[in-house]
Amino acid sequence: MRSFRSLALASIMSALSVVLTRFASIRVAFAGVEGVRLGLGPLPNILVGIVAGPLYGAASGAVSDLVGYALSPMGGAYMPHFTLTAALMGGIPGFVYQMLRRKDRRHPSVALIMVCVGASSLLVSLGLTPYFLNLLFGLPYKALIPPRAAAAVIEVPVYSILIRAVIVRYGGMARSGRSR
Repeated sequence: MRSFRSLALASIMSALSVVLTRFASIRVAFAGVEGVRLGLGPLPNILVGIVAGPLYGAASGAVSDLVGYALSPMGGAYMPHFTLTAALMGGIPGFVYQMLRRKDRRHPSVALIMVCVGASSLLVSLGLTPYFLNLLFGLPYKALIPPRAAAAVIEVPVYSILIRAVIVRYGGMARSGRSR
C-alpha cells in the first residue's frame, strides 16, 4: 500500500512540477540560452524525494522533465543531460534526508530540510547544470555562477519552509502511510 501511495504522490507531483517549471517560471537567458530559471518547479520533486524516498524523487524529476519537454520543448533538441539533472534534483534531497533523519522525530526540522535542499542545489544547480550549459552551449562559468548562486540563496530557504509546512500539514504523507 505504501508503494502505491508513493507512486501516486510522485505522479501528481511530477505533473505539478511540469506546470510550475514550464508555465509558471521566470527564465533568464544568456547568449540566447536559458541560464537561470526562477520558480517553484523543482519543489514538488524535492518534496517527493524527502517524503517518499530518493528513487521516487528521482523518477518524479525525470518524468517531469520528459513530459515538460514533450509539452513545451523551448525551441531546442532534447538533451538527456537536463533529464539527469532533474532526476538528481529530486533524488539527492531524499538520499541526504534518509542519511541524516532522526527516526524518533515525526517531522523534520527546517534546518534538516535546508541541508537536503542545499546539497542538491550545490551539486546540481551550481555544479552539473552550469557544466552542461558550458559543455553544450559554450556559456562561460563566470556568467552562470553568480545568478545561479543568488537564486539558490533565495530558493533553498523558501523551498525548505514550504516543504516543512506541507509535511507538517499532511502528516508525512507517503512515508507515514497515513493521509490526513
